[in-house]
This record gives sequence, structure tokens and C-alpha cells, in this order.
Amino acid sequence: MPELFQVVTIAEANARLSAHISPLARRESLPLHAALDRVLAEALHSPVDLPAFPRSTMDGFAVRAADTYGASESLPAYLTLCGEVPMGRAPNFTVGPGQAALIHTGGMLPPGSDSVVMIEHTQYLDATTIEVVRPVAIGENVIPIGEDVKRGELLFPRGHRLRPQDLGGLAGVGIVNVPVVERPQVAILASGDEVVPADAEVAAGQVRDINSYTIAALVRRAGGEPILCGIAPDDPAVLERMARAALEAADMLVLSAGSSVSARDHTVKAIESLGAPGVLVHGVAIHPGKPTIIAAAGNRPIFGLPGNPVSAMIAFGLFVAPALRRLQGIPDADPLALQAVLTLNIPSKPGREDFVPVRLERRDGVLYAEPVFGKSNLIYTMAHADGLVRVPLDLTGLYAGTTVDITLF
Repeated sequence: MPELFQVVTIAEANARLSAHISPLARRESLPLHAALDRVLAEALHSPVDLPAFPRSTMDGFAVRAADTYGASESLPAYLTLCGEVPMGRAPNFTVGPGQAALIHTGGMLPPGSDSVVMIEHTQYLDATTIEVVRPVAIGENVIPIGEDVKRGELLFPRGHRLRPQDLGGLAGVGIVNVPVVERPQVAILASGDEVVPADAEVAAGQVRDINSYTIAALVRRAGGEPILCGIAPDDPAVLERMARAALEAADMLVLSAGSSVSARDHTVKAIESLGAPGVLVHGVAIHPGKPTIIAAAGNRPIFGLPGNPVSAMIAFGLFVAPALRRLQGIPDADPLALQAVLTLNIPSKPGREDFVPVRLERRDGVLYAEPVFGKSNLIYTMAHADGLVRVPLDLTGLYAGTTVDITLF
């Protein structure tokens, strides 16, 4: 049967869609503890210097560096104790020439001092005098004001996804509520007379709905909020009605199944009925996932993913995830990857990009990638893998022993 679509490259497919996507304007303010993995709706600048006072990085004695110059084991410097720095409070005394103050890690340097001698480089001569056996330079063992971040400094730009260390940094400068982009609402609609709910008993010829749950999890990981819209039968009118209702309540629609080239494929017609510009791409030069549909209704992206779970996951990562990032205003970035040595040959065909699941194993200090070959309708092909290896468009395959980039799941 002749194919009814013209394939394009991954880059071309994403470029066609990107012209129809604008970052969401909706935003909300969240307390810091609830903001992990959320995307900033505006740039954040520091309201304070951090630290706000010079702090000791060691247990020791706050001194004037000049009083220690030339100190050695054989000719120590003798300093008089003038007090102990209290933790959590500013010292109420000044360190003068020839004096030293006991200080603990994190304590505030007293006025007059400019460095800290490690306690290991001192010894008590008596209750009020210490010997310093090594010199220190000005600022040694001290974190100065604003060393971590200065008042007014850019902390994170708009579109930055907040990580655990970012939340700690914001807490450190007193920012406890953050403006974030609302999660894009992603409607997920499965289709096919053979697809039944995951909790249903399956009859001969039926399969449980794998893709809705897989796609929903991928949506959450990409920062969206999935909306499960059920399973549409192979009835054009019902599919169109359910697709329209799903999209009306969402920022994006993802249909699974119904995108293969067959007499029962109503997905294109259903998508076209949702509004202009309609279908932008029907067929991408990848394997698996070739019959992927990419469309838009106004500024809302629509995707028709292949029904096979492996194909759906790969197409999601290549097209849906980038669209979700654009909706949130996240800058484009390469996916996380590492290098490993292939254990088996991977055949391919020129003119398409192949994506093959691999299982990673470290042996004798070397990381190996073992291809997990299997049909694209077998979900455990992906469940037993750690990532994907990509065979470029112009190659006929990759040879065992080749060091390749692995995109991690």
C-alpha cells in the first residue's frame, strides 16, 4: 500500500511547530518547599549580600594578618586573647594590634580582624596568650561579604527550572515565595476499538491502555499536568467530538494510536477539524515513530503519536517534550547523555534516524551499552533499558566497539 505522507527530518518537524507555540502567560506564586522542578516566570535577583558578614571557614583565632607575618615553629608570634566570638550573634569587641579572638566555623569576624589562624597552627602559652606558628594572609580562612552572591546579582533567569540546590540558594537570600509558570495542561486521548482500560479484563484481540499512563508520566516529568481523557473508539464522529472536548480544556492535545497509515486512520481528519493551521507534519524520518503527526490549532500544539509504546515514547521525547519546554519558556538544551561502548552491531538505513534502547553495564571500569532489540509494540523493551542510542540520518548502522552517546531516560 503506498504511504500517504511525506516524511521530514526531526529538525524540520520541530521548526514547523515552533512557529505556532508561544510561552504561556499564566503564572502563580508558590512557597519555596513546593517549587521543585517548577519554571520561573520571571528573573530573580538577590535582595541581599550572601554572606551578609565576613565569616570564618575554620575553627581558630580571628587576628590581624600583619601580626602573624614571619611566624614559625622556631619563632612564633605571641598574641593576647581579647574574647570569644559568640555563634549567631555579632561580637561586641574589637581585635586590636597584637590581639586574637577565639572563633568557630561560621562565626562573624570581629571588627579589627581580617583573617583566621587555624587552631592547628596555634597553641596556648597560658590562659590569655597564644603562640601562632604559621603566618596568614589578609582574608585567609574567611568568606567575605557577598562572596556567594551580591545584592542585585542575577540569581536565575526567566525559564529556569528550579533544582534542589536552587531552592537552598533562594532560602539563603530570604526568597521564600517564587513566581512560576503554571503547568501546561496536556490532554491525553487514546483511541482504537482494541484498546481497553488498564484495569479491564482483556478479551481476544484487545490490549490494555499502556500509552495513556506512559505519556501521562512523561508529561509530568516534562513539567506538564496530564489530563486523561479516556479511549475513543474507531468512529470518526466520536473521535472528533472527544478530541475537541479534550483540547478545549487543555493547552496541548496528545492522541495515541490511530496515526498509522490505514483505512481506519481517522486521526488526521479529527485533528484537521480542531482548527487552523491543522496538520503541519505527517511522517518523520525516524524509526520507530515514522507516522507521527504534528499539528496546531491556533497556538495549541496537537500530536498524533503512534500506538506502539516504544514509538510513542521516542516521538514524545523528540517532539512533545520540546513543545512543553517552549510552552513553559524553557530555553532549548541538549538532553542528558553519557558515553558508552556498544556491545553489538546496530543496523540502520540511510535517510532515517534510528533510536535503539540500550541497557547499560559497567565492567572493569568501562561502561558498555547493550542494545535491547524488540518490536516497537513491546513496552518492556523500554522498561528493561536505561537509555537510547541514536543512529544518525546518513549512516547504515553502528558497529560493536564504537563509543556512542546514550540519552538517558
